[in-house]
Amino acid sequence: MRRALGSKVALYVVLSLGAIAFLFPFYYMVVGSLQTDVDPTPAGAFPDPANLTGDNYAAINERINLLQGLLNSGIFTGGVLLGTVVFGVLAGYALAVLQWRGRSATFALALLVQVIPFQLLMIPLYVMIARDYGLSDTYMGMILPFFINSTAVIIFRQYFLQLPPDLFSAARIDGAGEFRLLWSVALPLVRPALLTAVLLTFIGPWNEFLWPFLITKEASMQPLAVSLANFISNIAASTSNPFGAMMAGAVVLAVPAVTLFIVFQRYFTTNDLGSGVKG
Repeated sequence: MRRALGSKVALYVVLSLGAIAFLFPFYYMVVGSLQTDVDPTPAGAFPDPANLTGDNYAAINERINLLQGLLNSGIFTGGVLLGTVVFGVLAGYALAVLQWRGRSATFALALLVQVIPFQLLMIPLYVMIARDYGLSDTYMGMILPFFINSTAVIIFRQYFLQLPPDLFSAARIDGAGEFRLLWSVALPLVRPALLTAVLLTFIGPWNEFLWPFLITKEASMQPLAVSLANFISNIAASTSNPFGAMMAGAVVLAVPAVTLFIVFQRYFTTNDLGSGVKG
């Protein structure tokens, strides 16, 4: 009993130290964004309450419209998430469950896409979308290159492969079509895959600033990451507290991503995929 208790205590101590090490940068970022006078020493992590203020956030909001930037980021990221989930589910289901000629070759191409950096495609994509399609200065022009995510396709395929084939056979005997199978049988059992795809996809477009900056120079349409990048590189140095202003910008950009993870992390549970099969 003592050995088991000691192991449990040691485990909690190690986990607590790991949590502190992981959370400290976020804590220091928030504290730095609230400081009137920068304290770069270790004591700055425990500031004097009299040295805390919200002026750094006000300085950002005076130079860029935070609410408009958040709205633009929401439209951009939401459009990418919609395409990722819809096409990822459909393609992943077709690659995992349906039998058709060329399935293996298509999956190999999806894997091949993973090794091609997006930067190599940026110039031809810009020419195609801005010149050929005429979608510059539009939300669709920002969304379209990220609308189908091969990573999400692979994630959904791997989860669908774990489902017992007998579930689909039984549903087909009862007269269910493929879309009914996907909606009523497959999707409820792969909820962790949906959440994983949403989180992984959200981080990319939410922090993306180069591609939206290329597509539109209009400040009223630029996502928050673009506005903050312009602020940090060109404007923050002119403020009374450049360090605090940059930390405040980082906090504004990080809060939605951290909030999304906190809300969704409780749903990352293992499904009993074989519970619907007899025997």
